[in-house]
Amino acid sequence: MLPSRSRLRRSADIGRVRQRGRRWPHPLIVLFVDKQLDNESADSRFAFAVGRHIGKAARRNRVKRRLRESVRLVLDQLEPGYDCLIVARPGASTADYEMLEQAVCQLLMRGGVLKRRGGESVSEGSQA
Repeated sequence: MLPSRSRLRRSADIGRVRQRGRRWPHPLIVLFVDKQLDNESADSRFAFAVGRHIGKAARRNRVKRRLRESVRLVLDQLEPGYDCLIVARPGASTADYEMLEQAVCQLLMRGGVLKRRGGESVSEGSQA
């Protein structure tokens, strides 16, 4: 489970990220990223949206658990000060955990939220 400081909870914040944030698509998920308004030095926060098109509740919950765990494993490598929304696409329900984990890491790098191994973040326009 993600620590409470890493969770994006308020509906207004989630709506802001979805409306104003930058969008990076992947066949399994979509990542929306926006800078935090209040505190630039705060931990990055995450929300997960898994709609009914994914399947019944048990399947949706499984996808959410897998996405949360993928993010939890890289929390110490994230840049601070971002609000992120991860939206599952229909292919996420049939994908295995490794595919979802790879998709999350790939999009976090493209979005500049995940730091490189050397410590610097990946900028949006650079080649990774």
